[in-house]
Amino acid sequence: MQRKPRFEPSGFVQWQVLTARTIRTMVRKGELLVAVIAPLIFTIGFYLPLKFVMQFQGIDYAQFLMPIIVLQAMAFTAISSAQRASTEAMNGLSTRLKTMPVAIGAPLMARMSSAFIRSVATLTAALAYGHVIGFRFSAGYAQALMFCAMALAISTVLSFGADAIGTLSKSPEATSQALTLPQLILGMASTGFVPETGFPEWIRPFVRNQPISQFSAAMRDMAEGTLSFSVILPALMWILGLTLVLIPLALWASLRRRE
Repeated sequence: MQRKPRFEPSGFVQWQVLTARTIRTMVRKGELLVAVIAPLIFTIGFYLPLKFVMQFQGIDYAQFLMPIIVLQAMAFTAISSAQRASTEAMNGLSTRLKTMPVAIGAPLMARMSSAFIRSVATLTAALAYGHVIGFRFSAGYAQALMFCAMALAISTVLSFGADAIGTLSKSPEATSQALTLPQLILGMASTGFVPETGFPEWIRPFVRNQPISQFSAAMRDMAEGTLSFSVILPALMWILGLTLVLIPLALWASLRRRE
């Protein structure tokens, strides 16, 4: 009697199953709830202390601040991706999946899919809180979509890089701490919170040209309808450069064997 061929699920089905598993874990551990609450903390913590100071300078601080609130929320999602990847590597799940007939890249893409869902949730929450403090998309739906697309693109690229670091790390706690410090430094030394003129002259070139400032400027202009090619180009070049470095790094980290 001829034996029936053994059924092997496709890579697409494996991706679906692993993504669903990760999302269930996120819900069970309250990660999606944290994703919704985090932008509220950022909004209150950043907006209230500087609101009146910026009003004296004639700056609508809700419009000015919103991009950095969104970017901080996206960075927070990336840090969560690093913690998840590190946890899966340390509890042996990543190793077990490599010994099974699982499609190459399916576990990584499942983690990235769950990170994207978290990014959508935290972006939605951030925009809702921004609306409460007075942020508006004055340029219409097209540029509002561009604003959201750039935020999600940045979050996705950063999540790939964070996943690589988490996979290679031996401690989820250390990974989180290591990624939080650069986020804080780049965030504070950027034009996301205050205009370039608020910094000493010696540090202005760095503040002006680092990625957080470039992303903030582009997203701010998208919201206000004043976006120009000279503003969007540096932001896109930063995204492209990070993509060319971080995605291959994540692929390499997810495929290498842990020693």
